[in-house]
Amino acid sequence: MTPLLIFPCGGNSIEALDCIDESKYRVIGFVDDNPEKIGKKYFDIEVFDRTAFECFPDAKVLACIGSPYNFKKRGEIIASLGVAKERFVNIIHPSAKVSKFATIGTNCLIMAGVVISANAKIGDNVIILPNSVIHHDTEIGDNTCIGSNIVVAGFTKIGKNCYIGSGSNIINNISVGSNTLIGMGTNVVKSVGENKKIVGNPAREIQ
Repeated sequence: MTPLLIFPCGGNSIEALDCIDESKYRVIGFVDDNPEKIGKKYFDIEVFDRTAFECFPDAKVLACIGSPYNFKKRGEIIASLGVAKERFVNIIHPSAKVSKFATIGTNCLIMAGVVISANAKIGDNVIILPNSVIHHDTEIGDNTCIGSNIVVAGFTKIGKNCYIGSGSNIINNISVGSNTLIGMGTNVVKSVGENKKIVGNPAREIQ
């Protein structure tokens, strides 16, 4: 089995444990920046600081930051780890249905019950939480987090560094600009620009 380090030690990382093919990967540790977590164990898995990336040079890495509070910085944080791109892996729950005609980037976490349809394009460092559906010809930009129970209809383009809150629906043939947050349960029926916060049904912008 290939050793695997998971960054950080947080909610998505813990959920990732259920997605891992244990015949392929063995989790040897979490990596975190919080000194209060370092040295402790969660689910009998030790938490290390960032030096673990050097101490375990043969370990693959999953970086699955998914907080709505720092979503615009996901790519920046992952780049700051200093981990070569070829060390990152995709973790896909066995119940997820990914079309053979879809394209998945690197360092993606795809959880249980997710459906990714034909010709969908998923960027790097993307998280898709349980039971979300990404329909045909949709593009999801790098560093974007898709919450649970979300439907993204066909021919939709979601930019980089976005956070799409759980329970949202995004109609077909529109775009969501980069660095945009869509609140939980929002129905998006027209295109949204960059650096926006959108909530509600019908969707509206807030500051």
